[in-house]
Amino acid sequence: MKAISRFKLPSAYTILFIIIAFMAAMTWVVPAGQYEMVMNEDLGREIAVAGTYAATEANPQGFLDIISAPIIGIQKTIDLGLFILFIGGYLMVITATGAIDSGIARAVVKLKGKEHLMIPALMLCFAAGGTIYGMAEETIPFYILLLPVMIAAGYDAVTAVAIVLIGSGIGVLGSTINPFATVIASDASGIPFTEGMMLRLVILVLSFVTACAFVMRYAAKVRQNPELSVVADLKQQNEQHFLHQKDAQTLEFTGRHKIILTIFGATFAIMVWGVAYGGWWMNEMSMLFLLASILVALIGGLSEEQFAEKFVDGTRDLLGVMLVLGIARGIGIIMDNGMISGTILHWGETVLADVNSVLFVNLMYGIHIILSFLIPSTSGLAVFSMPIIAPLADFAGVGRDLAVTAYQSASGWVNLITPTSGVVIAALAIGRISIVRWIKFIAPLLLALAVISMVCLSLAAL
Repeated sequence: MKAISRFKLPSAYTILFIIIAFMAAMTWVVPAGQYEMVMNEDLGREIAVAGTYAATEANPQGFLDIISAPIIGIQKTIDLGLFILFIGGYLMVITATGAIDSGIARAVVKLKGKEHLMIPALMLCFAAGGTIYGMAEETIPFYILLLPVMIAAGYDAVTAVAIVLIGSGIGVLGSTINPFATVIASDASGIPFTEGMMLRLVILVLSFVTACAFVMRYAAKVRQNPELSVVADLKQQNEQHFLHQKDAQTLEFTGRHKIILTIFGATFAIMVWGVAYGGWWMNEMSMLFLLASILVALIGGLSEEQFAEKFVDGTRDLLGVMLVLGIARGIGIIMDNGMISGTILHWGETVLADVNSVLFVNLMYGIHIILSFLIPSTSGLAVFSMPIIAPLADFAGVGRDLAVTAYQSASGWVNLITPTSGVVIAALAIGRISIVRWIKFIAPLLLALAVISMVCLSLAAL
């Protein structure tokens, strides 16, 4: 039992390296083959032609190929990686001004005495952060802020944690322009991230309304009957622990903060416009976030030294994401160089020959739920799975944007509960909630969210 309790799932880096090594081993076993390729003008890249698979000469991958694959992968993802780093720098500069923290704190103060309205208002804020930029680690301070407020208002720790974790998680599940999910997955699929945005917006709205109603219903029930709380036995302990913590009133919300938050929203709106109508891609988007970072630093009163330090800190925080992208891309490089990508696609084409589009998108949803437990990194999973799934979608007659939506809705669903997510574990630890109690609380919502995603995907595939 002691040995089991010490078990820890390897990091995303290790898992991806293991997959690279596994795929290299497969090049010695799986027959080599390839498809005829034709240029698809809509995608702007070559795609495989169904029914043209043919065997070819094998090219097994060895040790040096395994070592070089992630390096070549990083080189091939450098434009996307730099964009991610610039996003990180921008978010850190925004954070350094205190605009986001003070904005949410002001909402808490304004709703004092109207705590039932605080739930939808704050969940909306966190959902917006999730769908726009994949808000995750940035939510950690808000658990500390909200727990004493909600407990003092007669709710419980689960309510406070749910507002933040489910709010931001719903945003990620229904990502519209999230660079760390939607943009990366779309890039790996060879399509603009604006394709499929309306469907993702529908999933976001339906999921948010459902989640908000779920949390509000639970909160009202607990406030009226505290013994119905999932953590009812910890009520007295939690009151003693949390009610000594800092009040939101200590964070001032200034005119500068309002301007900065306006720029924050406008930057992402301009990015969407540029991609949809201006022919923008990674270079232009990187330039946009660099310019926005400088503007925010000037308005926020950051010195040149502070700006440089915070921007570099932000890029440093996301360096791991850039490395995950490169390592994950290395899987495809091994498969392509080993001449087994075509064979795997051929197997998929054979299996999907009699599978209709509705069944296909739901299979993709289920597959990504399983994969998300193994690879909780949304960016790492996107680069790993999309190069395989997107061509299969072509064979099944399904738009690649549906494959992207199936991936991100499944990944967002899993990351509400997975113990391999540092954010989930940190949130539950701060709220003093066990993973078992959290799953007991959220299980009905998980079922509803899965139904929403699968129904929306099915209708879109018809």
